[in-house]
Parts: sequence; C-alpha cells; structure tokens
Amino acid sequence: MRPATFVAGLACLTLAACASARKADIALPTAFEAPQAGSSALDAAALDQWWVQFNDPVLTTLIEDALARAPDARTAAARLREARATASSGLLGFLPQGNASATTRETNTTQTAGTAVNIPGFSSEGESTASSATFNVSWEVDLFGRIFAVAKAARGDTSQAQASYEGARASLAANIADTYFLARGQAIQLEDARETARIQRGLQQVANVRAERGLGSSSEADRVAGDLAQAEGAAASLEAELKATRRTLLVLVGRGVDPLASIPTPASVGQIPPVPAAVPGQLLARRPDVRQAEAAVRSAAGRLTYAKLAFFPTFTLTPGIGLSRSEQPGFESSTRNWSIGAGVTQPILSIPRLLQELKAQDARTEQAVIAYEKAVQTAYGEADSALTRLDADRRRVGLLADGEVRAARAYEASRVRYAAGIDDLTAALGAEQSWRSTRSALTSAQVQALRRAVQTYKALGGGWPATPVLAQQEAR
Repeated sequence: MRPATFVAGLACLTLAACASARKADIALPTAFEAPQAGSSALDAAALDQWWVQFNDPVLTTLIEDALARAPDARTAAARLREARATASSGLLGFLPQGNASATTRETNTTQTAGTAVNIPGFSSEGESTASSATFNVSWEVDLFGRIFAVAKAARGDTSQAQASYEGARASLAANIADTYFLARGQAIQLEDARETARIQRGLQQVANVRAERGLGSSSEADRVAGDLAQAEGAAASLEAELKATRRTLLVLVGRGVDPLASIPTPASVGQIPPVPAAVPGQLLARRPDVRQAEAAVRSAAGRLTYAKLAFFPTFTLTPGIGLSRSEQPGFESSTRNWSIGAGVTQPILSIPRLLQELKAQDARTEQAVIAYEKAVQTAYGEADSALTRLDADRRRVGLLADGEVRAARAYEASRVRYAAGIDDLTAALGAEQSWRSTRSALTSAQVQALRRAVQTYKALGGGWPATPVLAQQEAR
C-alpha cells in the first residue's frame, strides 16, 4: 500500500497545480450607455410582475392564468421536480447501502421402501422447515470530502434547473404580452382598413354623382371603385390574420379550444409604461440565463473536485447480521451471527485513465466559465440595446402622433373641398393616402413600442422575483 499511496499522492499534487477552475471575469460597467429618459422612480421590484405596469386587466389576467395553468408552465414545473430528484440522487450513494433478504423452505419426506434407521429423538419422515434472514450493509467512509464535492455539483444542478424554470415562465409571460399587443395592433389595422373601405364607398358615391351631373368623368368613379376593392381585400386579409393571432394567444394561455371571442382584443393602443431605472449589476441576480450559467460553473467545479479526489483511496465498511432456523420432527436448531469487515481500494493502474478524465473535466469547467462570461456580456448587450431602441420608439411615437393629427386635418379639408367641387379627385385621394400612411405608421410605431417595452422588461430580468445567487449564500 505504501508505494501505491505515494504514487497516487504524487499524481494528486501534480494535478492540483494544473487543474483548477479559474474565476470568471464578469466585470460590468456601473451604468448602461443607453439613455433611460423614459425610466421612472419605480423600484426594481416592479420588474417582478412587469405586466401590471401596462394597466391592462385583460393582459394581467391572461398572464396570471397562463403561469398557473398553461402547458408550458406545467411542463417547466415538472422538469424542475425531475431535476431536483435527479440532483439529490448522487448524494444517496454516500449513505449506508444494503438490503435485507429472507428465505424459507418446507420439505415433506416420506419413506416408501427400505429399512428405516431409527435414531433416538430424530425421525427421517415428516415435514421439515428451514428459514434464514440476512441484512448486509456497505458504507463508504468519506475521509477526503467527496460528499462535499458531490453536494456542490448537486446544488449547482438544482440551481440550473431552478433558473431554467424561472426563464421558461418569464419567456411565457413575454410571449403572451407580445402576441397580445400584436393582436391589438392587427385589430387597429383592421378597423382602419374597414374605415378606409367606408371612405372609399363615400368617395365612390360622390364620384358617381359628379359624373352624372357632368362635373367629373366616369374614369374617376372607376378609379375609386378599384381603390375600394383593394381596401375591402386588405380588410379581409387583416381579419384572417387577427383570428390566427388570437388562436395563437389562446394556445399560449392554455385555452386553445376556446372560442376566439373569449379573448378581447380592443382596437386601441395603451400608453408605453415606464421602465424602472436599472444598473447592469442587477442582471447578475435577475436574469435567469445568467444565474443558470453561474450555477453551471459551480456544478462543473464540484465535479472537478470530485475528479481530483478519485486518486485517493476509498474505504468501505461492510457490517452484516444473519439468522437461520431449522425445524424437523425430533430436531430443532437456530443460529445467529454478525460480522463486520473493512476494505480499502487504491487506484494504481487506473491512474492514466483518471488523469484523462480529470483533464476532460477541467476543460468542461473552463467551458462553463467561458459560457458564464458570455451570458453576462450577452445580458448586458441585450439590456443596453433594448433600452436604446425603446427610447427611440418613444420619440418616434411622439413625432408620428403629431404628424397624424396634421394629416387628418388636411384630409378632412380636402374631402370637403372635393365634395364642393373645389378640388379634383386626385387631390382628395392624395390627402387621404397621406393621412392613412401616417396613421398606419403611427399604429405600427405604437405597437412596436409596446412590444419593445416587453422585450426591455425581459432583458432587464423581469418576470420573476430576484433571488440571491446561491454561491453568495454558500460563502456566508
């Protein structure tokens, strides 16, 4: 044992110097570069249930119902339970292992021929019973801290599963809000298309009257009729798209077979909600993907420590107890026994294989560290970009809202002049086209701003209460 122990100890000392998990570089700026002009004095806790900031009861009900009953939410919860059970199973191997076994056997003996041998107090004929019971135990005595390495890996695995669960629920809430605002935008576009068709019908009546009275040509009426057909076709297409989006929304919520009318999608756009002022450092505690990557590092580090400890000897204790009993005519006996054994295993010829496994685990740990660094950088980039785009969307909505008011006044004046015979059809249609184009751009900008707000809340780690990083709890 002495040479073997010396060789193993030398290998461990060598590997301890070359195989170790490095500390991740997760330095973040103190503030985002993106402007946060739309940010308010809201506390960061407002990110927990960010959908409430939209002041939309329908949206709030949809998300809360989905988080409770939607298939995606229930699947995420089941995966979390599975991961917790799987992660804890590795620790059970360090507990005493053993099984109890028992047997019994009855034998009936009848002598049919020959000469019976009679022994006082014993008969060769009749029924006999033999029973036995044993309980053998095997227990690995952990002298080098393997259980702590396995526990660290298990906690990391559980934390990964928890972060994945939180991320799935946050994504579900964001997808529902995004689809809901898309449906509301389509409802606005459908209403505009129907209004355009109504206006085109009115223009067609005016054009027909002007043509009948000799104030205009019949080609003007034909041109308006063509525009009316396009407007009605656009309305039919938008109606189909709205129905498809509402069905998608029902499926996300977990009510895929309900009628479309069960989810109201008003043809209006709400105000862009405020976003709490945030700092990049909050992403480490709030973003589920960042926490999942950080937990993966701790899990890999635990496995790396366990791979190092594989070079040390393993000690096992094997206690056991047994009981046997035999009964037959004229004879009865019973036996009780107990035993205890100890064993030690020292890897010798398997050291080259363990070396390769250790190197592979060290490489996997380094990959986990790199993935963690990338997750932090990606989170910062997404949050900063989302804030930048949301600020641009706010300014765009303001500019288009002012332009839409002016374009609407211009169209109304042109329509009145055309009905009075002051302007021709080209001028009236041009004014309407300008107004409709500006209104459509405004609607698109408003819907995009609302959807961008959802993306910003998600990028900042909204959708789940921020929880402390487990590594910080372990350090306490």
